[in-house]
Amino acid sequence: MDQIPARPYAYPLPERPPALVVIDMQRDFVEPGGFGSALGNDVTPLQNIVPVVRRLLDCARRLGLPIIHTREAHQADLSDCPPAKRRRGRGALGIGDPGPMGRLLIDGEPGNQIVPALQPRAGELELTKPGKGAFYATQLHSYLQLREITHLLVAGVTTEVCVQTTLREANDRGYECLLVEDATESYFPAFKQATLGMVTAQGGIVGWVAGSEQVIRALESAYG
Repeated sequence: MDQIPARPYAYPLPERPPALVVIDMQRDFVEPGGFGSALGNDVTPLQNIVPVVRRLLDCARRLGLPIIHTREAHQADLSDCPPAKRRRGRGALGIGDPGPMGRLLIDGEPGNQIVPALQPRAGELELTKPGKGAFYATQLHSYLQLREITHLLVAGVTTEVCVQTTLREANDRGYECLLVEDATESYFPAFKQATLGMVTAQGGIVGWVAGSEQVIRALESAYG
């Protein structure tokens, strides 16, 4: 079976296609006026990866790969948001406060929707998650097990928080994970680079890292 040239070594593609997991490409993090900018961050770097993530999505859709989209979202009454999380996650505004795109990180609000260019399509799984990781309090693990999916390609934001947490959760559950380097981003460049180093350290202790063009070429060769 084909392999993807990756760090720290080649990522083996399985007979059954991997799933593409797109983490939290939602307006609250990617667009001005959302939760990310309320924390005082420049959202431009996150906006810049949207075309790369779209190319990955287009490839996965052509080849029929399973696709999962996640959104970090809380219920309107904040019953699934621990008080400690709300206290820590504050800038000018905090989780649940009214912002330019509705209440921040609240399911159903305009800012909590995935950006238009990356909207899920019929047949793709969209998960709301109350935590950083995509496995906590969601059906992701059972969804993957039911379909006998063992390998994950991961993209999205932010690299050092929700993406890295998801990678570590997946690693503990036995999944083979590859992080697509130019399809993930942080508000802090140094944090992204540190995460890439942590993922691939010690022979790939958490997973692999490769660029989107390498990934797309390998997928098309293996499953096209």
